[in-house]
Amino acid sequence: MCWMPAWTPQPFGDEAAWTYSPLSGEIADGWLHGRGSSDSKAGAAIFAHVAARLRDLAEGFGGSVVLLFDVDEHTGGFGGAKAYFEGPSAPSQVDGVMIGYPGLDHVITGGRGVLRACMRVHAIAGHSGSSQAGAGAVAKAADLVRELHRTPLPGPAGPGFPLPARLTVTAISGGEGYSMVPDLCKVNVDVRLTPALDASAAAALLTEAAASVDAAWPGTPRTDVEVTTRWPPYALPDGSPLREALLRAAARAGLAPAAKVAGPSNIGNHLAGLGIPATAGFGVGYLGLHGTDERIRLDTIPVVQAAYHRAAHPAARCLISRRILPSQPRQQTAGQKPAIR
Repeated sequence: MCWMPAWTPQPFGDEAAWTYSPLSGEIADGWLHGRGSSDSKAGAAIFAHVAARLRDLAEGFGGSVVLLFDVDEHTGGFGGAKAYFEGPSAPSQVDGVMIGYPGLDHVITGGRGVLRACMRVHAIAGHSGSSQAGAGAVAKAADLVRELHRTPLPGPAGPGFPLPARLTVTAISGGEGYSMVPDLCKVNVDVRLTPALDASAAAALLTEAAASVDAAWPGTPRTDVEVTTRWPPYALPDGSPLREALLRAAARAGLAPAAKVAGPSNIGNHLAGLGIPATAGFGVGYLGLHGTDERIRLDTIPVVQAAYHRAAHPAARCLISRRILPSQPRQQTAGQKPAIR
């Protein structure tokens, strides 16, 4: 069983705009205020308490429970998770992971994947005042951006994955000053993947767009496409033990979250690429996540804790909060008590 909560804090922004100090932990009108309260100190505390309670029940487990706290989540590096799941001591088998991102309304059972690429657009350098100066790499990159946004993308893959693919140009950099015509401009592209547009198809789409623009700019070097990130889309199917365990447990706790495939990508997508099933969201009620006056509803803590306890106890599967990860099932000898670490 694996549980994972997040421990990478976000900046405070303008502290003067906060009703209470972001470091105060102030309780007012049923809300606990402070940076990281929702994402994900509450999740970490809930998983720790559930693990402590499960320790007394560990005789009935066929595996082990591991709490893994990753402080590298918000950077996108996921160093803790990667070290645990892919390092030299990685578990040989992980039956599932539950990631306790906040929110009562949904159990996140999948997400669009992501392919990110840096497209290096080349042209001919020159001086803006020269009679022989061309338009340069920035102008060529502008043509590439237009070509990318004209490219049709597939719609939703079906009822089990209701989100469409999406392509967004997120950064453009090139040139310096006013008189120099640059020979290089970099374009960063973020493509959200679905079963209808996987990483190979997305990479091919970028390459084809680049080739089309290069053909319209004869005499300039071709555009390079460097893929920097590939995470697959995933969706736990109806009947998945991990999905059903958490949905049933939440219902028994008096909650009614719906299963949802999320638009943003998360560590669940990376785990899917490793063949590890994961839920990637269900937790306390909150407001202001990553923003001013971040806070959580205190009365949602007990019901969320009860749901995770019920989901974990019968199945002894892998749970993750916002930085808790799955543990390695172990072969046990007679009389040996399963470990909770």
